[in-house]
Amino acid sequence: MRDASFHLLDRAAWPRSEHFDYYIRTVKCRYDLTAHLTVTALRERGKALGLRFYPLLLYIAARAINANREFRMGFNEHGAPGYWDFINPSYTIFHDDDKTFSDVWSEYDESFPGFYQNVLHDMETYKDIKGVRAKPGRPANCCPMSALPWLSFTGMAHVQATEPPFLPPIITFQRGTIAAVAQGPDTLLPIAVSVHHAAADGYHTSKLINDMQALAASSDQWMRP
Repeated sequence: MRDASFHLLDRAAWPRSEHFDYYIRTVKCRYDLTAHLTVTALRERGKALGLRFYPLLLYIAARAINANREFRMGFNEHGAPGYWDFINPSYTIFHDDDKTFSDVWSEYDESFPGFYQNVLHDMETYKDIKGVRAKPGRPANCCPMSALPWLSFTGMAHVQATEPPFLPPIITFQRGTIAAVAQGPDTLLPIAVSVHHAAADGYHTSKLINDMQALAASSDQWMRP
């Protein structure tokens, strides 16, 4: 496993330095955005290649997050803000027998084949381990992701009270909603993104979601078995 490096922000040169302090000290808040991703091409190509859909969603989210520094932020041991050079996905797996979930994390790999194999290996290895944290050794540079396959939602909010504030985004997918759009039947996937306002504004979160959409639409360029 490769270790991530943590880089302190140059507060004097950072354009959002004042915004960061405002949302850390004065208006302490998160916000949530829910959107629909068109995942028709992503799903069809994955199905044709015999690939599981959940790891595909994890990949487009992880790759988009790693392309945007605002969503790789955190604090060092002294409480100073900075960012990791990469973020690992930390995702939930569901235990059908007792209806509980466990958290598993996988090492991020920008190449899809490496990422997909990392996730499949960890899902298989820890699928029967119960408890909140199934895989030990979870590093600090992780982003929580989960899927809600039992309900199609139009909004979702996370309420958090942590010190220090939790800066990475929290991603929730709804897997497999089929909806009709004006151009014909398409596969639309609700996605909720919870963001600490100190880390990112609406512009940055909109870009993150648009980056996920671009990856979903261009799966023929990166998806290999």
